[in-house]
Amino acid sequence: MYAVIETGGKQYRVEVGTELEVELLDASAGDSVTLDRVLLVADGDEASIGRPLVSGASVSAEVVRQDRAGKVISFKYRPKARRRVKKGHRQDFLLLRITDVVLNGKSAAAALEKAQADAKTERQRLEEGAKRQAAEDAALAAKLAARSAPKSDDKGESKSGAKTEAKAEAKAADAKKAAAKPATKATKPAAKPAAKAAAKPASKPAPKKDA
Repeated sequence: MYAVIETGGKQYRVEVGTELEVELLDASAGDSVTLDRVLLVADGDEASIGRPLVSGASVSAEVVRQDRAGKVISFKYRPKARRRVKKGHRQDFLLLRITDVVLNGKSAAAALEKAQADAKTERQRLEEGAKRQAAEDAALAAKLAARSAPKSDDKGESKSGAKTEAKAEAKAADAKKAAAKPATKATKPAAKPAAKAAAKPASKPAPKKDA
């Protein structure tokens, strides 16, 4: 819902939460003021146009602070008359924050608060659902971990036992091979000289003597 108001000879389009600078009013910072000159009020597809004012409509605002606008320079001169006039002006204004727009008892601020409360309730409901789902998932994961833990331990023990037995067998075989190799090497050199000594006299013929 928004409205068009008139104050200080100017028109403004306002809604809840709008801040605007208006001409000075009889109020100070922190006061609440009511703007009765409402020219138009629109709520969705419906609009109420005043002739010149909308009956049963009002706009409430809070005075944020009183301040002065930027300086405006006014310079006048008359050519060929040596006349120069320079003036500066800073306009005073009130900064208002619109708090409510009312039309025939219907409040824009109340509707906005209700919408925010509904959105907050919906967000809280989604957060609670997410937390509950997370807790259920954690419990299910813990159950699965508890069931699978003993199986994995048995498998690990059997695998480790099989590996240790295989290593022990391999070590025993290596020890047997290492023990057998030196004996064969030691016997071979002893047999070779005897064979050579027996074969040499038989192979060479005796030398002949001349008569």
